[in-house]
Amino acid sequence: MRETLVLNASFEPLATVSLRRAVVLVMQDKAVVEHVHPGMRIRAASVDVPVPRVIRLSRYVRVPFRRQASWSRRGVLARDRHRCAYCGKRATTVDHVVPRSHGGRDTWLNTVASCAEDNHRKADRTPEQAGMRLLRRPFAPTPADVLVSALGGSVRDGLPRGIPPLAL
Repeated sequence: MRETLVLNASFEPLATVSLRRAVVLVMQDKAVVEHVHPGMRIRAASVDVPVPRVIRLSRYVRVPFRRQASWSRRGVLARDRHRCAYCGKRATTVDHVVPRSHGGRDTWLNTVASCAEDNHRKADRTPEQAGMRLLRRPFAPTPADVLVSALGGSVRDGLPRGIPPLAL
């Protein structure tokens, strides 16, 4: 299912929603389409609309300020682009740099994406104890970074391919 970026009326990123939810918001005039998937359309008996990739709400929504994105396994995998932090292969699990049994917690700075083989090989040890080195250091993304990575973009590189920067 495709994800659509939702911007506030002030062009601040708010969330990602399913394609279905994005179309409903546009059809109810609660949002306008800012960017579409080229050449893709949704067709029904009485509707023919382009597939939205970015929508902007028509009215401003006040959102409490968050300094840091909340931690999640899905977020760690997205932050690391589903690449193993030890070998670079496709990652399917999350590994704790300092194992939970040694006091490690579920935090952005203590978790990395890992392939099942490396996660099993490292087991209940730190990377130094296991003789493994991290290809990249974990970092805590901002809430906006999490939204960009959820759309398939790089947290460090900015917007996903195909979405031009907004001209303000």
